[in-house]
Amino acid sequence: MNSDNYNPPQITSDTTPPPPPNNNINNINETNTSDNNGTPRIQFDESQNKEMKEYQVQHNEKFSQKPLTRSSTGASSNDFDTKSVRSVLMHKMNLVKRRRQSIDNQERVEGPPYHTMDLDTVAQLLKTDLEDGLSDKLVEGRRSENGFNEMEGEGGVNPVKLMAKQFLNIMVLILLIAMAVSFAFHDYIEGGVIAAIMFLNAIVGFMQEYKAEKTMDSLRQMASPTSQVIRDGHQKTIPTRELVPGDVVILKSGDVVGADCRVIESFNMDIDEALLTGESLPVNKIADVIPGEEVPLGDRVNMTYSSTILTKGRGKAVVTAVGMQTEIGKIAKRLLDSGDSQKTPLQKSLDRMALVLLAIAIISVIIVFASAKFDIGNEVVLYAISTSISVIPEGLIAVVTLTQAFGVHSMAKSKALVRRLVALELLGSVTNVCSDKTGTLTQSKMVLTRLWRPSTGFYTVGGLGFDIEGEVKSETDGSVITKQNMDAGFQTMVNTAALCNMAELRKDKETEGWSGIGDPTEIALQVFAHKLKNGKPTLVKKDPSEGDSWKLVAEYPFDSSVKRMSVLCRAPDGSHLAFLKGATERVLSCCVGMLMSDEGDVKAMSPQELEDLVLPKVDTLARGGLRVLSLAMRRVKHSGEIAHDTFIRENVERDMIFLGLVGIYDPPRKESKLAVEECHKAGITVHMLTGDHIATATAIAREVSIVPATYGLEDDPELFQRVKATAAPHLGDNKEDLVMTAQRFDKMTIDEIDALPHLPLVIARCSPDTKVKMIEALHRRNRIAGMTGDGVNDSPSLKEADIGIAMGENGSDVAKQAADIVLVDDNFATIVKAVEEGRRVFSNISRFVVHMVSGNVAELTPLLIGLAFKDAAGMSVFPMTPIQILFNNILTSSPPAMSLGLEPIHKGQMLEPPRTKSEGLFRISNLVDICFYGISIGIICLCNFIVVIYGYGTGNLGTDCNHGYNDSCEEVFRARGALFATLTLIVLLHGFTCRDLMNSTWSYKALRGPQNKYLYYSTIFGVVLLFVALYVPGLNDQVFKHKPITWEWGMTFASIFIYIAIAEAYKWVKRKLRAKKIAKARLRLEQEQNVRTN
Repeated sequence: MNSDNYNPPQITSDTTPPPPPNNNINNINETNTSDNNGTPRIQFDESQNKEMKEYQVQHNEKFSQKPLTRSSTGASSNDFDTKSVRSVLMHKMNLVKRRRQSIDNQERVEGPPYHTMDLDTVAQLLKTDLEDGLSDKLVEGRRSENGFNEMEGEGGVNPVKLMAKQFLNIMVLILLIAMAVSFAFHDYIEGGVIAAIMFLNAIVGFMQEYKAEKTMDSLRQMASPTSQVIRDGHQKTIPTRELVPGDVVILKSGDVVGADCRVIESFNMDIDEALLTGESLPVNKIADVIPGEEVPLGDRVNMTYSSTILTKGRGKAVVTAVGMQTEIGKIAKRLLDSGDSQKTPLQKSLDRMALVLLAIAIISVIIVFASAKFDIGNEVVLYAISTSISVIPEGLIAVVTLTQAFGVHSMAKSKALVRRLVALELLGSVTNVCSDKTGTLTQSKMVLTRLWRPSTGFYTVGGLGFDIEGEVKSETDGSVITKQNMDAGFQTMVNTAALCNMAELRKDKETEGWSGIGDPTEIALQVFAHKLKNGKPTLVKKDPSEGDSWKLVAEYPFDSSVKRMSVLCRAPDGSHLAFLKGATERVLSCCVGMLMSDEGDVKAMSPQELEDLVLPKVDTLARGGLRVLSLAMRRVKHSGEIAHDTFIRENVERDMIFLGLVGIYDPPRKESKLAVEECHKAGITVHMLTGDHIATATAIAREVSIVPATYGLEDDPELFQRVKATAAPHLGDNKEDLVMTAQRFDKMTIDEIDALPHLPLVIARCSPDTKVKMIEALHRRNRIAGMTGDGVNDSPSLKEADIGIAMGENGSDVAKQAADIVLVDDNFATIVKAVEEGRRVFSNISRFVVHMVSGNVAELTPLLIGLAFKDAAGMSVFPMTPIQILFNNILTSSPPAMSLGLEPIHKGQMLEPPRTKSEGLFRISNLVDICFYGISIGIICLCNFIVVIYGYGTGNLGTDCNHGYNDSCEEVFRARGALFATLTLIVLLHGFTCRDLMNSTWSYKALRGPQNKYLYYSTIFGVVLLFVALYVPGLNDQVFKHKPITWEWGMTFASIFIYIAIAEAYKWVKRKLRAKKIAKARLRLEQEQNVRTN
């Protein structure tokens, strides 16, 4: 039907509908109060309409989050009952306020309550002119007083502290002592080598940590790069960082507010404050005075805040606070990383290992001294140095740091930026991921997917995002609705969606993709109208001479107090119509009937009759996860000229005709479902913590597989059975209370939460407190939790979580500073890649730790047993010299260890459950591996030493062979060469064994499988260095104190085959023991299931 010739029905009833129920949590009365100057003020009524609240809950209507208090907005308060989230967090972290050596040496305090003052008072306090702005002279003075408008770091990266940190660990201290003793006994070669190794490790560690600390500096910037200001009466564009208090700022739709401001004037100005307050809908801003200093931030509608975004309208405001004095800055100040000393399990494991190695080193020294009957001379001290050095894996710290750095580089390719290197290790052991919904699991693009018309029932709307292609199909008879065949009632509903709408759709000329400008909900309605070739550009012509054009006469913008919006339009035939959209209960209260299919077919109904008919349909749409809006219209008659100020809002929004319901939802990302299922396979539980309605949250959770596909469908047995027939098994099957409201969860005590058989997978209507409470509950269950978030209100939970994951595209600076990892693409699927990389990194660290430390045990074994080898003077003869030990620790062991750090992801890695806290770096299995491999290799190598001296030699251990070569030392030096060659080659090949600590690596199948090319390179490098050390004259006998070998090579190769046979046999035993353990676990599980069934 042609909309241009269509005249919707006119209602002539003079009956005034009952006033709409007031659902605003803080009801506004604009008529009774004013200040002494006559400036209108807004009086807040703190009482709540309980009846209206219950009505909303029953009918699945979207209502405001729980009343915004200072605890939810982050404002400071001295009242215990309204203590802020960040204050609680500071208390838990044992943080206290302290003076900063910054531009302001005084403790920060709350600024004046500008929202309670009229504009003249604000101007006087800020010493500014609201018309002409500040002068350039005043600007410089204020900048020196307040600093630049930017977020401060915590003093930046301190290179001196980072370098000192490299030397403040036990392993380096042992080397430092060994170096000092070597120099004291004039063994300058050994002392110099030890010093070189120590400083090399320090430089490598420093460079990696310094780079990591500097990575996030680029994120500490204000969200808006430039701002429009008035200075000296002229409009100027300046960098946002140059704003100062008193600047008059011009704001327009799409701007990011650069600082905290007091509104001077506003024209339909809506601001998205979700980053600060968590409120999902934009807030309409006005210039009126708001009495009461304790009014929450979310209700200070005459203030704008830094980093919030204008979604609609325009306005002018005066800057009241900049930088760290803004509300965003106040929260950031308490959430900035100030050198958190809490260590991760990996760091603790390395610290424990260092203590154990120190103890072993001390015991080894005591054994050496005891063997000499504590007659401690130079020889004894040098031998003690050799044993202590053999205990220390000198390259371990550098290899750990480099491996993590490689992991960071790999994750950056996967669009995950690691802010702290230690987060990599925790990622691999994450057991639970708590995710926000909007923008992470979903596309953050509202789309209208379903609607209901009174006369013809439900319709499905196809297409996703801003794409204007999509079918509108009747669910009753399957017919497709087009512009040509839609009935009169449907046409009017589409007109309402297009005209009662301030959003715009634009097509990119290069990509030909569509984008929206304006409120997301209005964009969804505009896309729907475009799908039926009935968008606003079609109805409202740019050129009035074209004719047949609708014209907007007046707009009554969305107001949170009435939860609806209306417009007055002139039709092409000159008549005037009012179109209305909003929350269902607010629209129905304005209606006196509903429009059926045919022109003029209006069915008169009372508001109660309308509710009885419409609200069940609202329930149906809400159960599908849709946000429900109602549309209505009426014809307006007036004897004179109609202009934008002819009618007040109350006279327009009455005697309306109900047109129907539309359901809008934020579609999940295509990859979210697969990513969640990947998490489940990896033993990771995904929770969704969102501010959305419980019905919306449940539906989205079903779609992305967070809850079972049948969850919440029990009321519809037919649908339940149909979905169940095709649903895959889910970890939530047969479990109750998987979805819970924040109101219910928050009311539960700690004991009640801990008594739950499982924590909810979805919590709707979340507040920042709820998210922190959830993380704490997971910690009490000994879970390692990751938390995603983008807004400032997410920052406390990001800090509380083991791994805080912030959004890079839409996240706030404060969230990024509180987080450990930043997702560049804001995609939940990237988290799975990050977890996979975290597991790879930790597995690789575990592999090369076994490799390196078992190599140290292999060196220590012949040294301790070698105490029995006495020369003619009664002194113990070194089976290995200190330089040989350092050579193997640094040049032979470290390159293969680094190669193991680059080991690719193993098949089945994401099919294993996360590590438990007991399965740390030095779990029992790893310790057994280290001891078994180390002692086995050490004994094999010592046998080479014994065979050369006592098997093929005369048993002559010479005289003073520890200090240098003489004729009596020929057999000892050849024996050392044989031991050194065997140990070097076996340690190099040991890297291949450690590629997989459970399965065979020397079988034909393993050798034909995926290989680590870096391991081959490092082995070749080690073999070359071995020949250099053995056969270069002077270097071999003067530095390494050994001789070249000849026939001993046959013995060396035989030792290699013996080592491989022992390693493969050991792994075979391990696999058999694991298979028995798994079989017992399965049997126990089956028995428990049988008990529950019976």
